Amino acid sequence: MVIPTYAMMNFSQTNDKSLHIVIPSDGELHDSTLTFLRSCGLQVSRPNSRQYTATIPSLPGIEVLFQRTADITQKVEEASAEVGITGLDRLLEYRSDTERAISIIDDLGYGACDFVLAVPNAWLDVTSLDDLSDLALEFHEKGNQLRIATKYPKLLRQHLFDRGINYFTVVPASGTLEAAPVAGYADLIADLTASGTTLRENRLKTLTGGTILKSQACVIGNPMALRVSKHRLLLCRHFLELIEANLLADPYYRITGNVLGDSEDMVAEMVLRRTDLAGLRGPTLSRVYNADNENWYSISLLVQKGQLMEAVDHLRNCGALDISASQVSYLFENRSSAYERLMKVSDQAEIG
Repeated sequence: MVIPTYAMMNFSQTNDKSLHIVIPSDGELHDSTLTFLRSCGLQVSRPNSRQYTATIPSLPGIEVLFQRTADITQKVEEASAEVGITGLDRLLEYRSDTERAISIIDDLGYGACDFVLAVPNAWLDVTSLDDLSDLALEFHEKGNQLRIATKYPKLLRQHLFDRGINYFTVVPASGTLEAAPVAGYADLIADLTASGTTLRENRLKTLTGGTILKSQACVIGNPMALRVSKHRLLLCRHFLELIEANLLADPYYRITGNVLGDSEDMVAEMVLRRTDLAGLRGPTLSRVYNADNENWYSISLLVQKGQLMEAVDHLRNCGALDISASQVSYLFENRSSAYERLMKVSDQAEIG
């Protein structure tokens, strides 16, 4: 008898129907994660900053845990929490089992950074990954190894090996890496950068083809731990759908206005003269009832933020009055792609 992977896991909270979500307690992702969840209608309620547990009042049954960003992948993998928010770089570097820790939503729209190779500006002849490959071979032929300081040895090795660069030594490091070449304990570095400013200020340059990973904040989860409880799975779906719908809604404004016309068809025809400004599926119209018994119709459109003023002018040209615009909080599709991804991985692991 083949025992499924999930059956061998030690779920410390098997009888607990709560959904446990672990988020960063430190670093750049801490404040931005709280801000993001609040924008999704998932405000975290934490009695005081020294308390490492919290709740989300809008979704009763969720317990929020605060952990170091570096530990979040492990906590999800070992099922101390079923869901987490961390950087994609942390997930790919620290996970040991691709079935117990997966990315459910890859890009939350914040925490963007690149994991790059950077060499001293003085290396005038080294401008690309191909140049670095040649240099590594030269070092090897002279009995030396190119030394690369990094906090992400797994990602670094995988990237270089996949590109045929085999002669180098990884120098595990913590703290500020930019000083490594000057200090003499490494020849170059592989580090995260958001803008490249710190690299430039320390006389380092990135290489053409030297971007190892484009990272950002993501939602990760343990599919097997979630399948233990139907209630927990339901909470997870609601959590994911609110995030997904908020991300989908972000580029849009809802515009409404009132237009006087002979009929709905006539008003719709005027609006549809600009199909690019007529909403996602077309305008929504409804009769406005008034004491004067005039034929007023309310128009509602979803438009891209960059089209807002153009759409307002278009409604004005249609004779619209009382035009208002508001940010869309949620845009739900007919199904959740994030939840479907989660269930697909879970089903595959159970079959295996």
